[in-house]
Amino acid sequence: MKKLTLFILFTILVGVTYAQRGRERYDPEKLKAAKIAFITTRLDLQPEQAEKFWPVYNNYSDERDKMLHEMIGLHKRSEEDLSEEEAKRRILKRFAIQEQLLKSEMQFVEKVSKVLSYNQIFMLNGLSRDFARHIYQRERKER
Repeated sequence: MKKLTLFILFTILVGVTYAQRGRERYDPEKLKAAKIAFITTRLDLQPEQAEKFWPVYNNYSDERDKMLHEMIGLHKRSEEDLSEEEAKRRILKRFAIQEQLLKSEMQFVEKVSKVLSYNQIFMLNGLSRDFARHIYQRERKER
């Protein structure tokens, strides 16, 4: 029954997210709610698990996003006029960010393992991609 309820909630949220395409193509709040419903359903989180899991996940996700944007920013600046020294500095900076990402993920797994099983944590790794793929496929069907 819980799975059915979550699935219906997820479907409604995704439907509402895409139904109103007026000013913005995507409503970030509705998209975030749909992602929460998607992950909660796929991991089969119990209410007490979800209550403890989501704050930890959100902190990790925000931290990870900041690091990824910083790493992307290293490549956006004019690459053609790059001196050897600047190129080396950017490569070393990218390595440092990648090390931070790994440490952050290890800390996240350590914290979340008190709430989720390791099987759930392992499944979580691919769920963000699955959600993005699900949204993309849904978007293509609507065109």
